[in-house]
Amino acid sequence: MFTNKEYCEDEELYEFLQSNHKSHYLQSSEWAQVKINWKHERIIIRNDGKIVGTMSVLLKKVPILHSYMMYAPRGFVCNPDDKETLKKLTEGVKQIAKKYNAFIFRMDPDISDDDYSFKETMKALGYKSGGSRKTIQPKFVYRLDIKGKTEEELLKSFKSKTRYNINLAMRKNVKIKCGTKKDIAVFYKILSCTAKRDHFCLRNIAYYERILDSMGEEHAKLFIVECENEPVAAAMAVFYGNKAWYLYGGSTDKYRNYMPTYLLQWEMIKWARSKQCDIYDFGGISGYQNENHPMYGVYRFKSGFKGDIISFTDEFYMVFKPWTNAVWNIIFKCYSRLLEIKK
Repeated sequence: MFTNKEYCEDEELYEFLQSNHKSHYLQSSEWAQVKINWKHERIIIRNDGKIVGTMSVLLKKVPILHSYMMYAPRGFVCNPDDKETLKKLTEGVKQIAKKYNAFIFRMDPDISDDDYSFKETMKALGYKSGGSRKTIQPKFVYRLDIKGKTEEELLKSFKSKTRYNINLAMRKNVKIKCGTKKDIAVFYKILSCTAKRDHFCLRNIAYYERILDSMGEEHAKLFIVECENEPVAAAMAVFYGNKAWYLYGGSTDKYRNYMPTYLLQWEMIKWARSKQCDIYDFGGISGYQNENHPMYGVYRFKSGFKGDIISFTDEFYMVFKPWTNAVWNIIFKCYSRLLEIKK
């Protein structure tokens, strides 16, 4: 039912992940290589010899509890209406849990929050959902449908202010180049500047290098923006299946009046279109519901590209060892509280 050795070189699996409309870069074997501190298992379900469903499961050991937690980022890759495949995927999850003595499995599938039929199916399979637990991946994202649209049609669909800012950047001779691994230092310096300004945590530079190495040129791209020959903005995007994602990015305070980030997003959208993607994902918009939220400005910027707000279903989880899970929840709450105090 599941394998954990040969899937990386399995051409059939790769083709399935590229063609299924529920495919996600977080469910790829390439992304599992980025998560070096996690073990990895791959569940593969077949019907009449053909792959009909798969799930990448990450496992992290909690030494103090002598047990593992399991996590499937963005859930499974299969037809969400295929109840039999979902059942077999769940059986695979239980087998992995037994193998590693895991105490919990969590998943946050790429499923709309209004898909009530799917929620009922998951409940019938023994999953619980929601509660006070925060999702690991963004609950709300902003996506632009680019399927079958020309560059002219897309540009015309943007808000007038966004179009103006894109054209302004071009008039100011803002340049965007495709970066390589050699440009990671530049990318990281700009990202660090943004993290300091906007108060968010930053991973070490090796993490971003691993993304480029593991995803490869086929699935990851670095963009560097220059104004007056000076790097002022940068972004990393990934492509997988029928979607492209704006993954990480930032800008300096210098030359902000040149509107470099608008042109940067437009170039990434055009790149996604060149990859024949159906969807360009701008990433999370946690503060979109409240104009006073510190992240509302991020939403206002993204909304200028006239995409759609996507609300994902709540996280689903399955507890295998209730007592161990209860202890972990206490430890995690204490740790989270300490981080808040430190901030």
